[in-house]
Amino acid sequence: MKFCFPVLFLKTSNGYLRTFNIINPNFIRFKILTFMENASAQELWTDFLNAKPNDVSENVPKVIHFCDNEKDANVCSELVNKEVKRASSHSLLGLQLRKEPLPKIGDLAIVTDWNGKAKTVIRTTGVKLIPYFAIREEHARMEGEGDKSLAYWKKVHWDYYTRELAEFGRKPRESMIVVFEQFEKLYSK
Repeated sequence: MKFCFPVLFLKTSNGYLRTFNIINPNFIRFKILTFMENASAQELWTDFLNAKPNDVSENVPKVIHFCDNEKDANVCSELVNKEVKRASSHSLLGLQLRKEPLPKIGDLAIVTDWNGKAKTVIRTTGVKLIPYFAIREEHARMEGEGDKSLAYWKKVHWDYYTRELAEFGRKPRESMIVVFEQFEKLYSK
């Protein structure tokens, strides 16, 4: 299993959502969709709003899937659904270079499988900035991937950060900042 990092459906000025390859954000991975055209995400969101009226938010959720390949994206969506995967780690430098905002507490997302089938509604519950060298076993366990060990986490994340930053002529460092995002499952079918 490779490192699972979300690929986002980003809203553009004309109201369309596009998915972008995390390593090369200029490469469009799927056809252009609007949130309303993603029937699966819209249905899950509507069901969530009806089932959990106390959790209603004015925030429109982003639609994401984890990983850069079908197998791992599908595995990670199931890990989130089973509440095994409860966190994700972004490189701060990668977010800055792609001009993406930091996640914040209260952010909502609909996690899909590789093909865009909505699986789970999640909410960000914590965001910590942690030097790479300070990541511990507890962080690896919260991510829930592979064997959940720190050694596994370090290897797959270092490999990912190397690929991610190479697009910008940069390399990861032990001292780089990791944006450790924790989330909770709010709803699934």
